[in-house]
Amino acid sequence: MYILYHYPYSQHARRVVSLLEAAELPYEIRHIDMEKQEYLSPEYLAINPNHQLPTLLDGDIKIHESNAILRYLCFKHELNDWYPADLAARAGVEQWLDWNQCRLGPAIVDVVLNKVFMGEHGDKAAVARGEAKLKELLPILASGLKGKAFLASDKPSIADLSVASNIFHLGFAEASPQEPEIVSWFGRVSALKGFVASLPQ
Repeated sequence: MYILYHYPYSQHARRVVSLLEAAELPYEIRHIDMEKQEYLSPEYLAINPNHQLPTLLDGDIKIHESNAILRYLCFKHELNDWYPADLAARAGVEQWLDWNQCRLGPAIVDVVLNKVFMGEHGDKAAVARGEAKLKELLPILASGLKGKAFLASDKPSIADLSVASNIFHLGFAEASPQEPEIVSWFGRVSALKGFVASLPQ
């Protein structure tokens, strides 16, 4: 059974839960309380020296990065519906996974971490920086979804789970996108069994 170190308000951890649930793979959650800074404990640092979530354990195999975990699970269990073998579709999945991690993700953190979770200690300059980035990035996402049900093909993939976890996170800051293409797509992803099961209770 997989062991997943997890915090429900980590969008990165939630996207892994989405796939585990969708694929009906058995796993055990080990909760790391971010508010109590358990991610900095010697016990957790021995598991993940990056002091971030999630971490997946599969026997002696330890994986830290959420998108790497998604790929690993798809490879191991031949989840071709979620990680298509078709080269063009696979390229689309890879593109959106990397775009989400490298471009969209930092803007989400700037806005949500500083506006919501840091409270009065939040960095207002970081919020402004993130909001400016979102004005550039959300139209790119909307354009990529134009005329499409999902990001890489006519079926949901791990790219949809990954990007949607960040879009959901914007809701905490009352900054959910209003672009019609994103709203429609996010509605479809939000109806997926795995995505629903990943949401904080």
